[in-house]
Amino acid sequence: MSSARKLFAAGMALFAFAAALSVPPDAHSAPTQADSENRRREVEATLQRIKLPPGFSISLYALAPGARTLAVGAQGKAIFVGTDDKRAYVLTPGDGKAAAVEDFSPWPSLTMPHGVCLSKEGALFLVERNRVTRLDDAESNWRDAASKAQAIVKAGDLVPRSSESRSHSARVCRVGPDGRLYISLGQPDNVAPRDKLALYERTGVGGIIRMNPDGSGREVFATGVRNSVGMDFDADGALWFTDNQVDGMGDDIPPGEINRADRPGLNFGFPWYGGGHVRTKEYERDTPPADAVFPMVETQAHAADLGMTFYRGAMFPPEYRGGLFSAQHGSWDRSVSIGARLMFTRPGADGRGVATPFAEGWNTGAGRYLGRPVDVAELADGSLLVTDDQNGAIYRITYRRP
Repeated sequence: MSSARKLFAAGMALFAFAAALSVPPDAHSAPTQADSENRRREVEATLQRIKLPPGFSISLYALAPGARTLAVGAQGKAIFVGTDDKRAYVLTPGDGKAAAVEDFSPWPSLTMPHGVCLSKEGALFLVERNRVTRLDDAESNWRDAASKAQAIVKAGDLVPRSSESRSHSARVCRVGPDGRLYISLGQPDNVAPRDKLALYERTGVGGIIRMNPDGSGREVFATGVRNSVGMDFDADGALWFTDNQVDGMGDDIPPGEINRADRPGLNFGFPWYGGGHVRTKEYERDTPPADAVFPMVETQAHAADLGMTFYRGAMFPPEYRGGLFSAQHGSWDRSVSIGARLMFTRPGADGRGVATPFAEGWNTGAGRYLGRPVDVAELADGSLLVTDDQNGAIYRITYRRP
């Protein structure tokens, strides 16, 4: 690692430590009303810096420490929020902002309850690091989750215990048009070791699995995926997903990925490819899979592409309908930071596209972030919600013709 990169890494580590000390009260201490009001003012002041296309505006929807993933209830009674810590939340929607933010836990304790998604019937799936829970009619039953939820994948059965790790274990999920539950299983290494490849391929670690809503019929849907933390289905029923690529290869390689899987059994190239067509040093002398699938969209290296959603609403101008919004969490493995923004991609007829900045300003350009977007979801009125785990905030983006 160069001296410049070492200095940058050290600076980012120091910043993260300082930020941790200044973050508002979290899961371990309930915030007072004064704490919440002060934090609200700080976050709203930061939002004044955010640049959006003409006609768009952003506001604070809710404060929820560590907020990362979103699942919006179709009945309009609840929004479920996952984190990579030990708690999840339920928001009660209000007029332009959440009316209430409450803890949600179907079990006495949770471990990285990151993945939240809903079926069209209203069942909530909560995916932890190594357990999957289902709660039927979740918008009505979430307060009774302790008695009504069921583990459709028992603790310890989602991934092998030997693959449990804090790293790359922030699961995401979606219920597909086929009614099956799709779950990403990030592999715990920077580059997967050879002696783990057979295990990973068999269990779906470093890939995407799917199963029936009751947990039966589990199968590996896609392989060659390093760490996907965002997915959604397009209008044609194909699964699209972001993938975070190999660290330590330099500032500008390998690219991040947005991929498309229109059928099961596809291999997306990892660990032979570190991102896009860039080969990893560890596997550069190996013959890669002949059928490796390359990304529909390549993004800037190390921007950390996370949550994504296709826009289906009517609030935004017509050119956004059917397009893809995705969150970039922001780089750490880079001498000059990039990311910490919301991107928009308009896929062409062949599915390919270019991701362009839509909402930005959280990155100061000096190795310091004022916020770090994680996920994006659409409300019934066509506005967008965006989570920010650094600020413990959820934002709402709306549009009014200039």
